[in-house]
Amino acid sequence: IVILLPRVASIFFVIFQGLGMMLYPGGTIHDLSTTGYSFTSNFFSDMGAYEAKNGEPNYLSMIFFSISLILVGMSFTLYYLVLPKIFGNNKSNYYLSWIGTIFAFSGSICLIGTGLTPTDLVFDSHVFFANNIFHSFLVTSFFYSIVIFDTDILEKRYAIGYIVFFISILLYVGVLQFGPSVSTGQSELTFQVVAQKLIVIVFFLTVIHQTFGLRKLKID
Repeated sequence: IVILLPRVASIFFVIFQGLGMMLYPGGTIHDLSTTGYSFTSNFFSDMGAYEAKNGEPNYLSMIFFSISLILVGMSFTLYYLVLPKIFGNNKSNYYLSWIGTIFAFSGSICLIGTGLTPTDLVFDSHVFFANNIFHSFLVTSFFYSIVIFDTDILEKRYAIGYIVFFISILLYVGVLQFGPSVSTGQSELTFQVVAQKLIVIVFFLTVIHQTFGLRKLKID
């Protein structure tokens, strides 16, 4: 579960998001006339909208977007459910692992919620779920950084990887809270969109990186 599942989920996420981008009709916040998906001007959530920014129906892109997040949310729930059993080599690490896992459950629910709340129909709910993905996994990454660094189960480079993950999410939460408003102009929109893409890449690379360490333990 902790090796194959996150890898498969990550692959399907990339495939479904890629299909969603290919099928997105077009339009951005500042230019409704664009055609197709812009990697630097469209958020992931634009694919999850019922209607594209240019006013055209967005059913297919929305379906792929929703499926990808539901799949990842369910996969991460199972993945983090198993981790306390692996890293709970002492009482302290066991409890810290469970704290991290509980917040991972919250983040996973928010992943699913993000996929099920089209931004153009239920904007406030969508923003709540989307932002709390990162708030939840910020706490998860903090506690698992401590646990992995303290345990001898994995090499210290995997702890460093989780610390980088924590710092990356912390910076992105700062961008969410204090970054420029996307409504201000195109450069501000690009900044926010690229920041979102980068944190998602870091997110999945961190999880996949951990699977290589877990693989050495011969865990199925």
